[in-house]
Amino acid sequence: MKSKNLNEQLKDLEGILFKNETLKEVLKRLEKSNLKNYYVGAGCINQTVFNYLHGFRIDANINDYDIVYYDEDTSYEKEDIVIKYIEELLGGLNIKLDVKNEARVHLWYNKKYNDKRKPYVSLEDAISRWGTTITCIGVRLENNNLIVDAPYGLNDLFNMIIRPVKIDFKEKDYIRKVNKWKKNWPKLTIMPWDNK
Repeated sequence: MKSKNLNEQLKDLEGILFKNETLKEVLKRLEKSNLKNYYVGAGCINQTVFNYLHGFRIDANINDYDIVYYDEDTSYEKEDIVIKYIEELLGGLNIKLDVKNEARVHLWYNKKYNDKRKPYVSLEDAISRWGTTITCIGVRLENNNLIVDAPYGLNDLFNMIIRPVKIDFKEKDYIRKVNKWKKNWPKLTIMPWDNK
């Protein structure tokens, strides 16, 4: 897949993701929901691709399905309403969900981790800061077409290269995450934190 252009990669991505029946159902149900500014992203996307490229069961080692959206109402109460709505919408799929309003992440994150993370200005801004190039991918369906936000492209994903995005990520968190992934997907190539 190294020599494919972006359009070919997008077609390959769709084909692989739709092999994961659970992910496909999540995308279909969300498309019919009243959510507008959202993506399904991070682990369930790259891990589905890793499973396919390793010849594993397509949903092996996927711990949760990340659903992110952007709402300028940053109250906990509003986010809680959206979380309950999505849990009900996706009920019966027997999956763990991680639903977040990316507009309010800095509020709880900085308090919990004593950090100074800046607010995200959009959903795409949030996705671009998710720690590794292969986790910085969000997808959704619109009119039955797969919409993909991949600010660092798809080459690393299809070549199974893990490369840090250091904007909001710390080295110790990167090392912990990649060590866990390498156990599950041994063909991954891990780029060192200091690599240019």
